[in-house]
Formats: sequence, structure tokens, C-alpha cells
Amino acid sequence: MDGVTDYVEHRYTSACGRLELFARDYGGAGQPVLMMHGLTRNSADFEPLAVHLASEYRLIVPDQRGRGLSQDDPDPANYRPDIYAGDMFALLGSLGLESPALIGTSMGGLIALVMNAMQPSAFPAIIFNDVGPELAEEGLARIAGYVGGGTTFESWDDAAGACAAINATAFPDFVKADWQQWAQRTCRTLPDGHIAFAYDPAIAQGFADIGDTPQADLWPLWQALGETPVLAVRGALSDLLSPGTLGRMEELHQGPFTAIEVPNRGHAPMLDEPAALSGITAFLKEHYG
Repeated sequence: MDGVTDYVEHRYTSACGRLELFARDYGGAGQPVLMMHGLTRNSADFEPLAVHLASEYRLIVPDQRGRGLSQDDPDPANYRPDIYAGDMFALLGSLGLESPALIGTSMGGLIALVMNAMQPSAFPAIIFNDVGPELAEEGLARIAGYVGGGTTFESWDDAAGACAAINATAFPDFVKADWQQWAQRTCRTLPDGHIAFAYDPAIAQGFADIGDTPQADLWPLWQALGETPVLAVRGALSDLLSPGTLGRMEELHQGPFTAIEVPNRGHAPMLDEPAALSGITAFLKEHYG
């Protein structure tokens, strides 16, 4: 793929022992970084960032169960962060890794919170991309409005148009070529020749009762980070991570905390934007080597 650093395809067994899961292993002699994608995305989501980091770090980028090349779970109730966290520990075990730095976009950041709670202080540095312990209802409602459904497309142009319709307000400067690349990363060709988003539509189950179910209190998980160095990235146009929540994250965190706002981006920055990239590289160099 154009512009994408080479990687090895790694297959491993889920924590429950029932599913074959997939991850990209970019290799390299540097320290490991586990990179976890958002709800409807997959490992390809980190291609733009991997181009910049793969020479310095060993990037491990999984497809969570039900996404990309990982198997779907026959029980949609298992599509939740604590289950994903267990899979991440299974992945690390399969590679003989114990304490990587973590980068989590949206849902991936929630997985990072759960992983830290399961193994406190195991991770030397954590980057949260446009996510925190409290999520804005506006953003949750927007996500609930498009996730799932099993929509298919006749062409890649149609798929790119659907990606733009969902995400244009978060990426107002994107042009047709950007949306075509986006579609190539987030969609796949089905056996019948149609194109669909590369995830199990059943992941939408967790959002089915969004209007009736109060959010879980995740602030105790945030405080459980202790003195772990944290970088929080927020899209300036984000409808999921509010400035107020970001401020409280900084106030309650006991260790080093850096916040970066990415101009002209909503939920969630791709992390190859100049502001995000410079912040990430500086943060990892200072706190992870």
C-alpha cells in the first residue's frame, strides 16, 4: 500500500480462546508501542502515524475482535472494553511483550484505561486521542446514528462518499482523494463484490440504549493512572471530548500531563497532523525513550 510502512501479519488467539485475532507488527528494534483504534475502525487507521513512528518504535497495531481481519464474536455482548483489554493482554503475551507504551483513539483510549486498571503502572506512557473518562452526549448520539446497519456500497466512490457524509464536519479540509484513502482503510470488499465497512454491524449493540443508559463513572479509572505520564490529544472541533473534561483530566492526574489541541479537527484526529505528530514524538522521547 502506498506510503505504508511494511509490517508482519500476526495471528493470535483471543483471551476467551474462541477467536482468531489479527494484528500488524511493524517490527523494528525500538521499544514497543501498542496502538488501539476506535469503535468502527481497524489497524489501518494508524497507517498515517505509523509512517512517522515505525523507524523509532516497534508498533503493534491490532484489529479488535469484530473488526478488520479479526474474527467476529458470535455474542455481541462481548463487544466491550474489558473484553478487548483481555484480548490485548493475550496479544502482548503471544509476542512476549509486557510493558509497551499505549496509544488509544476513542474506544482504544477506554481500553487503555481498563488495561491500566487491570495491571496498574504496567505501562510507562499512555496517549489518549480525543477521549476521556467522560464523553459528551452529543458525540455519543452522533456515533449511535451511524454505527451498524450493515450498509453496502456498489463502488469505492460510493464508499468514499459515505465516509465523507459521516466525518466531513470533523475533517472540513478533506478533499475527494482524502475520502478515497479513508474508504480504503475503513472498508472491505465482500464475497459478493459489494463494499462494506470493515466491522461486524453487531458492534452497534452497545449503543442501542444510548438515550436511556447513564454513562459509567470512569473517573476512578482515570485516577488509577497514578503517576503514569499522559498525553491527551483533542480535536479542536471535537463533539466527544469537551474542553471541560480535558481540564478535569489534567486537574485530577497525579503524574506528568500534556494536552494538545489539533486545529480544524473533530473526533478524532488522525495523529499525523503537525500539532499531534510533534506532540506525540516529543512526549514519547521524553517519557519513553
